[in-house]
Amino acid sequence: MNNPSRRGRERAATDQDIRRTARALLVEQGPEAVTLRAIARELGITAPALYRYYGSRDDLVEHLRADVVADLAAGLAEDIAQLPDEGALQLFAICKGFRRWALAHTKEFTLVFASPSADAGNRLDEPFGRIFLAAAGRVLAMHDLVTPSNDVVPAELRDDLTSFQAELLAVLKESGAEFPLEKLDLGVTYLMIQFWARLYGHVTLEVFGNYPIPFSKPDVLFDAMLADLAREIGLSND
Repeated sequence: MNNPSRRGRERAATDQDIRRTARALLVEQGPEAVTLRAIARELGITAPALYRYYGSRDDLVEHLRADVVADLAAGLAEDIAQLPDEGALQLFAICKGFRRWALAHTKEFTLVFASPSADAGNRLDEPFGRIFLAAAGRVLAMHDLVTPSNDVVPAELRDDLTSFQAELLAVLKESGAEFPLEKLDLGVTYLMIQFWARLYGHVTLEVFGNYPIPFSKPDVLFDAMLADLAREIGLSND
């Protein structure tokens, strides 16, 4: 295999420097601090020089989001690799790991999951979406869940849920999760949306300190929420 040219190596190294500097600004000051001008100042170059690598700030931020999501997914994958290959156990470990990461990386959480244009962490085909859905697919394959019947799904939501159902099936197939396709009906799809909304809502409220009362033991509150979710669908999160 041919070695990359010197110019190519320098370009790659500079690209790494840009992303590393952007990440440092994000962690230290928040998403609004990540600007091409600030990055150029930190690197001692001119802002126009950055356009060789990124067409705009939005372009750079999108790559930064993807880096953060990939790191989150890699950390969660490492966590569950130590666990038995059991869907429910891994799914709830991912939920706990997501909360732990969000509380330890509030600026990165804000960029990926709580900015007005943030969608990298929420797309099903992103690393976090894939690892979450792979565990969910194993749950569907291995357990008889208590799920809503199709007729309780509000009629106004069915078109949206049908589109989401098709996306779920595609990602689950790509993840290698083996489960009966008939299990992923509209009721299960509706349940998955509600599960994510409750998990995401709880974590977001905790990250931003927006609970209406302070809790001295927030871990207990989170674990109780997961236990409620597990019980409602006929699982144990132990």
